Amino acid sequence: MKGVILAGGLGTRLEPLTRITNKHLLPIYDRPMIYYPLQTLVDAGLTDIMLVTGGNHAGEFLRLLGNGGEFGLRHLNYTYQRGEGGIAEALHLTEHFADGEKIVVILGDNILERSIRPSIERFAAQSAGARLLLKEVEDPERFGVADLRDGKIVGIEEKPAQPKSSFVVTGIYMYDEQVFDIIKTLKPSGRGELEITDVNNAYIQRGQMAYDILEGWWTDAGLPETLYRATTLVREQALKRQGHTHPVSVST
Repeated sequence: MKGVILAGGLGTRLEPLTRITNKHLLPIYDRPMIYYPLQTLVDAGLTDIMLVTGGNHAGEFLRLLGNGGEFGLRHLNYTYQRGEGGIAEALHLTEHFADGEKIVVILGDNILERSIRPSIERFAAQSAGARLLLKEVEDPERFGVADLRDGKIVGIEEKPAQPKSSFVVTGIYMYDEQVFDIIKTLKPSGRGELEITDVNNAYIQRGQMAYDILEGWWTDAGLPETLYRATTLVREQALKRQGHTHPVSVST
């Protein structure tokens, strides 16, 4: 099984922070954002990983991460996405890398508290299909919302005005080799992108979609408020590891 990190896009919702750098190189507490999804995949046991990036600052990832030795990797793969064609288009660029194997995909701005290894092990045991990680949130209208019935996902609606549930699709997707054939059938959405929600709904229509509820906290970091939230959550987690039970004040 192989891992894919999607870290392209222009990050316009974080302007002016992203005017001179890629969103995924911005800091989350004491490390660049891209460190967190990469560590998530490594902690889950994946060692064959490809990073998809784009824009004017793609070379900075190579300078920062190199071959991934800091994460215990022998090699880290890279590919480049021109423009902003959507998550599904970015994923399509990894077909040669996947080479018929199952893949675990994580968006480069997703920050998680706990390991996803149990879900990956369940996905490895699936004979075919896909697996998603869902999370219950207070603002589901910001995300792809899962319609759950009798323990199954019967559909996913992207950013609905009236969500059918409070469970949303996190930026972690697990697919078998069918995903690339599905992407080739997609048509651009109204915003001119190939949508990952359409990929997921295709698997649902085939009766090949499983899911888990993500344990622990989770956030994206694509908006100023969620960038701040991610930093706060990571800092609190770091303080707990150091034995602090209350936030530490910093005097000047």
